Amino acid sequence: MLVDDEFDIINLIGRSLQKDGRKRVCAFTDAIAALEHFNSNSKHDRHHHSIVISDIRMPSMNGYELVKQIKKIDPQVKVILMSAFEIKDKEFHNVLPDIKVDGFLQKPFSMKQLDDLTNKISTTY
Repeated sequence: MLVDDEFDIINLIGRSLQKDGRKRVCAFTDAIAALEHFNSNSKHDRHHHSIVISDIRMPSMNGYELVKQIKKIDPQVKVILMSAFEIKDKEFHNVLPDIKVDGFLQKPFSMKQLDDLTNKISTTY
């Protein structure tokens, strides 16, 4: 699942992840809609989404809150957070000490960096 309030980013990342046909992407520009989708699909198939990739700064619900809510639904889901701002692990752990994040990407990043990270995380799920 991919969540970012910028449609162009959703479009670019979604196409890149799906290019080889091995990954399916559900993309959202609204974090609340993404959470509702995650929740309803998890009731039928707990592992419907194996990785959640989310921007941190979004209107209505930020990426930290989204991850916190998603982890309540499925603590095993893998999470990658993206931000245009520098992300420091220590700062993140101060904000959400009980939430495990599997990767951080600072925008702009290359599609190779994203692909490498998702492939690495996928093998541990």
